[in-house]
Amino acid sequence: MPIKWSVLRVSEAMDMVEEFISQAAEPLEQAKIVAREARNIVNLPQYLDQRLVQLIINIERIDYIKSSIESVRRDLPHEAIESEKKSASHGRQPVLVS
Repeated sequence: MPIKWSVLRVSEAMDMVEEFISQAAEPLEQAKIVAREARNIVNLPQYLDQRLVQLIINIERIDYIKSSIESVRRDLPHEAIESEKKSASHGRQPVLVS
């Protein structure tokens, strides 16, 4: 059964998402460092320490985003990507529906 959606476009979208996430990774790492340092503030109330721990955990969720991208990539039929790339190199043609 032929694929009626563009595997190549999904793959390209994941490339873009991955690029945006990689751009965000360094600032998020810096934010995590600052939040960890804030936990060392003298006489910090426990409720604020808990909030900072939660903040750090949320920042670390970038790994979930990265694994979600990989899940999408794993589920793409790679032979269809190559086939679409070959077709696209000859120019895109409108799809005829019977």
